[in-house]
Amino acid sequence: MSTPNRRIADHLSVVIAILMVLTSSAGLLFHDLYQDNALVASSWYGNDLVTLIVAAPLLVGALIGARQGSRKAFLVWMGMLAYTFYNYAFYLFGAAFNSLFLVYAILYTLSGFALVFGLASLDAEALYQRVQQGFPGRWIGGFMVFVAVVLGGFYVALSLQYLATGEAPAMIDAVGLHTNLIAALDLSMVVSVALLGGVWLWRRRPWGFVLAVLWNVKGAVYMLALSAATGATVAIGPSDDWVQLTLWAPIGLGCLICSVLLLASVKPTEATSEAPSTDAHESSKHAATEDAN
Repeated sequence: MSTPNRRIADHLSVVIAILMVLTSSAGLLFHDLYQDNALVASSWYGNDLVTLIVAAPLLVGALIGARQGSRKAFLVWMGMLAYTFYNYAFYLFGAAFNSLFLVYAILYTLSGFALVFGLASLDAEALYQRVQQGFPGRWIGGFMVFVAVVLGGFYVALSLQYLATGEAPAMIDAVGLHTNLIAALDLSMVVSVALLGGVWLWRRRPWGFVLAVLWNVKGAVYMLALSAATGATVAIGPSDDWVQLTLWAPIGLGCLICSVLLLASVKPTEATSEAPSTDAHESSKHAATEDAN
């Protein structure tokens, strides 16, 4: 049987998936929805496209697989909830006020709760016992820390430049905001998780493995969304700069490779109705065996 926490995350995820389809469809169909400048509005179109045709189906597919007892699907499900939590933070706090503001608030809030309840239903130590030895954990952890240091260092440099010159970074003027929202969310949701997960994965800690899967799954999909956003700004006209793809593509490819390697290292689930409860049972048996020895 599933745990109460698991059922809550499951039910919330169904609502999240429905709202993802509705909001991304509205953004693509109604071009007067976004009230931002041309550069930002066109980037929302690219994001909406990836959310509609990649993120939402992946969330639904992972949820279905998790219901069938797949540990791998469960981890992808959590990774996609991390994507929605991060993605809709940008819409909620960064998009100019529009008719979907309340929906963005609901998506952001439900994604956070679903992620918390989903992870609370997971026995990370039992899951880690199902991970095959020899997977390249240190290489993956090193990649995560490298991305965190480069990204975090970039934002630190921007802040120090402002202290020295008093001039706001050009990226703030480009999006028309009075705060560096991108840096705020990346430092709190990307850099910090990458550092913690990367170091813990390097040290072979169970929660390091979990965080690594979540971070890389989310990163792979979100880099695709950023690439689509960059392409949309060029195709629609407010920008002719493709250079950002030289950053999004390598990080996205690295995250995809790491996701595949991490998920491939998880041993298949035996015939069972629910993965989390099975993990807890295996953990209890393991503990009992250790006590007997």
